[in-house]
Amino acid sequence: MAITDVVVPQLSESVSEATLLTWKKKPGEAVQADEILIEVETDKVVLEVPAPTSGVLSEIVKGDGSMVTSGEILARIDTDGKGAAAPAAAASAPAAASAPAAAPVAAAASASAAGIASPAASKILADKGVSAASVAGTGRDGRITKGDALGASVASAAPAAAPKVALANPTVPMTQSLDGRPEQRVPMSRLRARVAERLLQSQQDNAILTTFNEVNMQGVIDLRNLYKDKFEKEHGVKLGFMSFFVKAAVAALKRYPILNASVDGKDIIYHGYFDIGIAVGSPRGLVVPILRNADQLTIAEIEKTIADFGKRASEGKLGIEEMTGGTFSISNGGVFGSMLSTPIINPPQAAILGVHATKERAVVEKGQIVIRPINYLAMSYDHRIIDGREAVLGLVAMKEALEDPQRMLLEI
Repeated sequence: MAITDVVVPQLSESVSEATLLTWKKKPGEAVQADEILIEVETDKVVLEVPAPTSGVLSEIVKGDGSMVTSGEILARIDTDGKGAAAPAAAASAPAAASAPAAAPVAAAASASAAGIASPAASKILADKGVSAASVAGTGRDGRITKGDALGASVASAAPAAAPKVALANPTVPMTQSLDGRPEQRVPMSRLRARVAERLLQSQQDNAILTTFNEVNMQGVIDLRNLYKDKFEKEHGVKLGFMSFFVKAAVAALKRYPILNASVDGKDIIYHGYFDIGIAVGSPRGLVVPILRNADQLTIAEIEKTIADFGKRASEGKLGIEEMTGGTFSISNGGVFGSMLSTPIINPPQAAILGVHATKERAVVEKGQIVIRPINYLAMSYDHRIIDGREAVLGLVAMKEALEDPQRMLLEI
């Protein structure tokens, strides 16, 4: 018998341990090489663990929910084994199933009268407000007699079914609180717990302020409508709005480098590159993959990368290295309909841009009330190193770039 170990993949230096999710195979089942056996959740990403070879899963060493580290043995595969097909059991199944086939018919016949009340019993139950289905009949075949109806009461009726509640986690049962109402207690995932820890740390360690401005998106909308069909045909990706926000952010960061800086103890680190974190929602929580060297990317490259981030975030396939670093972040609550928010800085970064839903609003231009597509921008910044002047001027620079996108794209 040849045995091959299934081990935890190499985790990053900043991740000391991970949590096993749910095994997709049971001991004795056949597996194919590269078939995903289980997922390992760290505080940053979810990693898939494939079978290193084909064979039979002979042993699971670490069960669901176990804490593991890099290189630790999770299971063993017998490369000489064959999956348990159990043909004998399968062959006997039809006979076993056919034998008692008559029993359910008889049971159905005997139960056909259950819950049926006689006319006199029906009237009594209606007067009492008691459902016949909640009364156990003592008559023939379970019929409800007049005596059953007289003895029935609302209190003795079967309790009403609990209202259906959407379960946050179908594998965790619903329980009752002290006052008898339904509750579900679900442990935080490692990713959610890490997000909570970092956000709390951000608010504790940074002097966060937020400045706001509004931007007329008509220029971007007109440019997009003019070229979106040709753009998609040429590049194979839709022309969205996020690429314009990324370009506007880079333009402002070049003019005000402190917005692209970070804090390290009592030092300020000015970055000579522009790695923009794009906040993306996933089934397991918020993740922020990094758009590396955003200043060197074309609109098409930005759109393709962001689309890829969104797809792989929903599948839990983003790598740890893709979410490490970053000099500035953009959070787009507008895709969910948010009108205004105060985004939280992603440490050690010093600033973050919040983008919101673009809506037609009444604004005043040259003394006239006109309708314009307006987006409210919010930029939170660390007041320890960024003064209000730089923050406000930086956001104004983003506004100006978005309101004149041709100049922004031409870098003039």
